[in-house]
Amino acid sequence: MKKRLLIVGGVAGGGSCAARARRHSEEMEIIIFERGPFVSFANCGLPYYVGKVIEKEEDLIVASPERFKDYFNVDVRLGHNVRRVDCENKQIEVEKITTGQTCIEPYDTLVISPGSSPIFPPLEGIHLPGIFTVKNIPDTREIMDWIEQHNAKKAAVIGGGFIGLEMAENLKKRGLGVSIVEMQKHVMPAIDEEMAAPIHAHLKSSGISLRLGSPVTGFQQLDTGKILISLASGETERADMVILSIGVRPEIELARSAGLKIGALGGIQVDKFMRTSDPYIWAVGDAVEVNDCITGSNNLVPLAGPANRQGRIAADAISGCPHLSGFRGVQATAVCGVMGMTIASTGATEKTLKKTNINGKPVLYEKIYAHPDHTASYYPGSQTIMIKLLFSPEDGRIYGAQAVGTQGVEKRIDVIAMAIQKQGTVFDLEEAELCYAPQYGAAKDPVNIVGMIASNVVRKECAVAHWTDLNPPEAYLLDTRTSEEFEKGHIQGAVNISMDSLRQRLSELPRDREIWTYCLVGKRSYFAAKLLANAGFKVKTLSGGYMVHLCHKKIQQQSKPKSNPFRI
Repeated sequence: MKKRLLIVGGVAGGGSCAARARRHSEEMEIIIFERGPFVSFANCGLPYYVGKVIEKEEDLIVASPERFKDYFNVDVRLGHNVRRVDCENKQIEVEKITTGQTCIEPYDTLVISPGSSPIFPPLEGIHLPGIFTVKNIPDTREIMDWIEQHNAKKAAVIGGGFIGLEMAENLKKRGLGVSIVEMQKHVMPAIDEEMAAPIHAHLKSSGISLRLGSPVTGFQQLDTGKILISLASGETERADMVILSIGVRPEIELARSAGLKIGALGGIQVDKFMRTSDPYIWAVGDAVEVNDCITGSNNLVPLAGPANRQGRIAADAISGCPHLSGFRGVQATAVCGVMGMTIASTGATEKTLKKTNINGKPVLYEKIYAHPDHTASYYPGSQTIMIKLLFSPEDGRIYGAQAVGTQGVEKRIDVIAMAIQKQGTVFDLEEAELCYAPQYGAAKDPVNIVGMIASNVVRKECAVAHWTDLNPPEAYLLDTRTSEEFEKGHIQGAVNISMDSLRQRLSELPRDREIWTYCLVGKRSYFAAKLLANAGFKVKTLSGGYMVHLCHKKIQQQSKPKSNPFRI
């Protein structure tokens, strides 16, 4: 008899595993059991279908059961819910949802790819009509029907992460007024707080309102049909519909009932080949705990890219592939677009590094900021990118990067992501040879620039300070911008000597205090710091300049940002 590979769940993890396993062997019987109506669809495209950017629902279908059968001879059974795994007898109990009939299916090898489910906190009114999640195609149908049938004019998006921002954008494109409610004090909790300030400014200038720093406490249906959203702050928000986008949790009920080991984070434990604690069962996708290749700790990363790779690795292991390589771990490379702005990140954030211990010791890290243009600065349409780079001050190893801007953002993060994957350092970024033409970049690409700044720090050619460390009584603050810039806004207590007159005014500076230089984005203040250091002064430059200071200040005070996030 043919060996049987049964796969529970499709989409990225299960689907890629089935296709890869078939490419290894024509002898194996492969069956996918999917409880939903689709075996492989584009989860990430769902918000754009709601916004009618993707016009046809069928365009979301990556592969149909017929294609799996024709291309790979894989039997896909939709509407089949796997209720139980009998590890001892190597069989599963499957229910056909439309009839309620059950059957027993034996397996030689089992792969479970159950995915994750939206979080529903135990709040009053959480299941009221007009409150939706965005997990699958039927969800989008319900959202679109509600908009049309109830003539919805206002939507509240609960949660300002990836899906929340994408849904906000697409509901706005549908003509709805949109509010984002986020319990943290900034949107995109996956990045560091100061990097979110330009996003807040951009969202507000695009007509999307923000309610930050206060969790939702409940929902109430009003007589008008609207939904009243109550916040812990005492404030309320009214909307015709609500999108819940507050995160997901791994679906592990099937694995737990089968006796498989569950990790501390609530995901299924697997080895580097995606094998569970049972030698005949593998697990892939959102439901598994995976190694973070930066911190070395376990993590839950519900992203399609890792799930696809995990499915392939499981298939290789099951098939006895002679060139078997394990799953190397994740660094959570991700990108999000909202209202023409792009947010991208890879590796560890600063808040993660602050909480990370390796061999019982805190991680020693440094950070720098840069604000380069995405093309040559003289080329028409050049746009600023705000970049944060985290690295080891000892050997320059790259820990992570985040970038925000309107053009060229994801390209730079992709380059840094590959450098991290290859255990690269800031010196590799400094020396990276990248494409250059004025309409694509500069001779010193933004990747080179952050590498150069960080390399200077590691080589101790330039000492950096940060606005969060600022102690005005101890440091002599030197603002190297022009007097006109200084008058528009500066740090209290700072002395203004512009870079172009600094050489002639060195006698005005104290030699018994440490001098901290700053300008708008850090370029002129770096020149000033090198000049002062060569003249015998003890000096540091404030990384990222006045721009980063304002980003910190806006997040802390929740003040109304200016319409252009990159111009002060």
